[in-house]
Amino acid sequence: MSKPIQRPLGASGITVAPLALGGNVFGWSVKDAAGAGKLLDAFVEGGFNLIDTADVYPAWVPGNRGGESEALIGQWLKTSGKRDQVVLATKVAKWGERPGLSPDNIEAAVDDSLRRLQTDYIDLYQAHEDDTSIPLEATLGAFSRLIQKGKVRAIGASNYSAERLAEAFKVSQEQGLPRYESLQPEYNLYDRAGYEDELEPLVKAENIAVISYYALASGFLSGKYRQESDAAKSAARGAQVVKRYLNPRGKAILAALDEVAAAQRATLAQVALAWLMARDSVTAPIASASNVEQLQDIMKAAALQLTADQLQALDQASAG
Repeated sequence: MSKPIQRPLGASGITVAPLALGGNVFGWSVKDAAGAGKLLDAFVEGGFNLIDTADVYPAWVPGNRGGESEALIGQWLKTSGKRDQVVLATKVAKWGERPGLSPDNIEAAVDDSLRRLQTDYIDLYQAHEDDTSIPLEATLGAFSRLIQKGKVRAIGASNYSAERLAEAFKVSQEQGLPRYESLQPEYNLYDRAGYEDELEPLVKAENIAVISYYALASGFLSGKYRQESDAAKSAARGAQVVKRYLNPRGKAILAALDEVAAAQRATLAQVALAWLMARDSVTAPIASASNVEQLQDIMKAAALQLTADQLQALDQASAG
């Protein structure tokens, strides 16, 4: 498999391969350093470099407190010596121990993340969610100081509305502060309107990188859940996925994916990711894997070229 072509991360000067590895599974379905290391090694060997995590990952797992994902990635960085081969992205704001986007919290949270990640700098530091209680200039000013200190190379936003993101761009320009170079929205073949209606025009106008999450709709777009009894395939979220996606529109999307996958001799997950990668506003969708076999499957999406007719068929099936 040839190495994927790198894409620019906004105007940051950083480039990334067109698929990001989701670090939410580290400390969850991938519990130990050995399992995490195998995945991270395989990802880099495949020619990919963007690893996305957050300080809060995965605090939702019973017995966890948060920070476990960063710690496992940090162990791998230390033992592998591959820090210069990856673009490391993490986030601040959603963890109960380090909540919000006040300057004091950002300063404390970044040091915690750097310690867990066992690195001197974070390539992309993202606001995990908006914090309307803090003026944008205060948050962006704190991020600016981190960049000046060399702790962070670029900043990004996650879960921002188009209105607030546009306001942040205005504040950055007017006050000479760093701007968000990336946006992390929920976006996939099923969940389209929230991104396409308002956020997509803005990020295209501003030349912002888009790193979309839930790229496979929590596994639904892999074809794993086709009937209600399939909810049992995932104790963690199967029932939730079936309730949200297994409806006439969801089934129509799966049927279109089936047809394109058969024509391409590909898996449904590969086709769903290739559809995202073909969208001119998307830089790198995020996908997670619990084992190397799953990872090898999704990495092949970067080499999959869908035809115009196939893209149109997927667009039509998922419209609405």
